[in-house]
Amino acid sequence: MTTYAAITGCGRAVPHRVLTNSDLEKLVDTSDEWIRTRTGISERRVVADDEATSDLAIRAAREALAAAATDPADLDLVIVATCTPDWMFPSVAARVQHAVGARRAAAFDLNAACSGFIFALATATQFIQNGSYRRVLVVGSEVLSRVVDWADRKTCVLFGDGAGAVVLEATEKPLGLLSYVLGTDGSGDRLLYLLGPTASPQQRARAETTYLYMNGPEVFKFAVNVTVAASRQVLERAGYTLEDVALFVPHQANERIIRAAAKSLHLPADKVYINLDRFGNTSAASIPIALAEAVERGRLRPGDLVLMVGFGAGLTWAAGLVRWGSPNGTGPGG
Repeated sequence: MTTYAAITGCGRAVPHRVLTNSDLEKLVDTSDEWIRTRTGISERRVVADDEATSDLAIRAAREALAAAATDPADLDLVIVATCTPDWMFPSVAARVQHAVGARRAAAFDLNAACSGFIFALATATQFIQNGSYRRVLVVGSEVLSRVVDWADRKTCVLFGDGAGAVVLEATEKPLGLLSYVLGTDGSGDRLLYLLGPTASPQQRARAETTYLYMNGPEVFKFAVNVTVAASRQVLERAGYTLEDVALFVPHQANERIIRAAAKSLHLPADKVYINLDRFGNTSAASIPIALAEAVERGRLRPGDLVLMVGFGAGLTWAAGLVRWGSPNGTGPGG
């Protein structure tokens, strides 16, 4: 009998500080109109001086565990998707494991940039489906405000900080991740990158900046094309069509990317979830934040099919098709 990995609880955490487009007008040569028309973003959240990636991850994890009514001591594994860890080691996941009291759980970080949450979701699902584990916590958490150049209007206006989390539990019901697509094209590594602490002098000399760098036009073209292709591929693998999808939850990078992809997929606006106007691009955290918010707003019901697509540095891309619902017949808590 096939084992599935149902999502039984969702959680999210965003910093209290709101940085609006008007605030950015005082920091860099930009305007609210310029940002909104090119990205769809009106504001984003930024961590306080005493907050880090792990702090947001812990808050989101606790909320997801509470929503799932899961005892942290019953967790078998914790995976944190992030490209902005507090330290290179130990992992953010290790801090989450200790903080929430998941004393039996193994823990590790996964870095696939903005595609990271779906990569982590697929990884966690495999552990459950092969019988190794029964309960897994998956978190996407980022603090991008500390790696952007606040004098570069092409990048600093795009990103925000936040975390989202889900709890996965083994079930015999066909719930959770039904199919997934993961991809990487390393030839595009210079289109979107951030140098690490061990970069060689030669790498540093060739780098455009020591901050986050992005070739916006090239990433835009890649993102639209791969979002459409991966969406169709993941549906075909599961034996469904776009008409079967109840909610499309894409990576929240740019509203023009999302709208262009949705138009190509012939998805009506009421099936597309967008919240980047309030949070900006939170990388690996964007999809789980959107999922948790969709639950809070009653946008998901048991049995719904949720299509998720992410893309990011690597270049990477990932798509997942999820059957919403808990083993007890209700929707996941959030």
